[in-house]
Amino acid sequence: MAVGVTVCCMVLAMVMSFDVSTIRVYGEKQVPCIFIFGDSLADNGNNNALTTKAKANYQPYGVDFPAGATGRFSNGRNTVDIIAELLGFNESIKPFPIANGRDILNGVNYASGAAGIRDETGLQQGDRISMNRQLQNHETIIIGISKALGNTSATTSSSYLSKCIYLVGMGNNDYVNNYYMPQFYTTSLQYTPHQYATLLIQQFSHQLRTLYRLGARKIAVNGLGQIGCTPKELATYGNNGSACVQFINDEVQLFNNKLKFLLDELNSNLTNATFIYVNTSGIQSTDPALTVLWFRVVDTPCCEVGSDDALGTCLPLKSPCPNRSEYVFWDAFHPTEALNIITATRSYKSLSPYDAYPIDISTLAQL
Repeated sequence: MAVGVTVCCMVLAMVMSFDVSTIRVYGEKQVPCIFIFGDSLADNGNNNALTTKAKANYQPYGVDFPAGATGRFSNGRNTVDIIAELLGFNESIKPFPIANGRDILNGVNYASGAAGIRDETGLQQGDRISMNRQLQNHETIIIGISKALGNTSATTSSSYLSKCIYLVGMGNNDYVNNYYMPQFYTTSLQYTPHQYATLLIQQFSHQLRTLYRLGARKIAVNGLGQIGCTPKELATYGNNGSACVQFINDEVQLFNNKLKFLLDELNSNLTNATFIYVNTSGIQSTDPALTVLWFRVVDTPCCEVGSDDALGTCLPLKSPCPNRSEYVFWDAFHPTEALNIITATRSYKSLSPYDAYPIDISTLAQL
């Protein structure tokens, strides 16, 4: 135990001293563009105009973000915002609805709250843009990129796209807004946890191969986080004296384990492709040392949420906690900017051999 705490303290000290400005070379971009596929952890406005409960374009969301409530499910920047900064981008990647003109040459954010690998995931919340639909949106953008480059040469646009970073984070809602909602979905009745993880990986494999077919060669794929540690799941299932709902974390880890094998397979079989696995669950581990030295509140949301709200989102116009940097969770599902900073910095530059596999995002950018 003492060794584990010592290592954790060393990693935390490194994170605390990690300055974004030290790895940005005078604002020079390390890659030409970033394309983002995901759910509410990366959504920066794609759900704003949709008919859905899964949106965050109202106060107190964005209380610490310069532009206010933009649709980000956090008090400030989300993880992909910070990764973009670390990669040398001076502005956040624009969401698909407002990305146009030459802006798309910097990349596009397609992420959508409540979206999943499976098309039906999140249906009870209203409209959302599933991974399949995000890929369709990307095809539209590729046509625009060819025009923006001043020609219709497939070779030119393919070369450009191959140099970009692709950030992919999908699967959380396939559990939260599907498998663990038997009142709306039959997946938990049809499949055991092992079978469901296998099914998701099979579908995700097709989607990642489609992304490759569309020109992606540098792809960072997030593993699922510790869903069983979120305030919403703790409130729903209880924790039996532990810090998290263990059976949820165990079942989600089945997906993560299969995902690592899938990425190894894709790296072996797809020419010039580099897929990396970002160990979100490991990075965001609620180690007791982290609790003592950084976060003071790990199981309660910073903002006020509805007691019977399955979304776990903030109640409109309610004042959030003042000490937001001491909270792990902003609402009942989504992390604060403080945790996003740790996740982003360790995804970009590994502080532990287990943060990213086989390389981190900073190394991927240099390929």
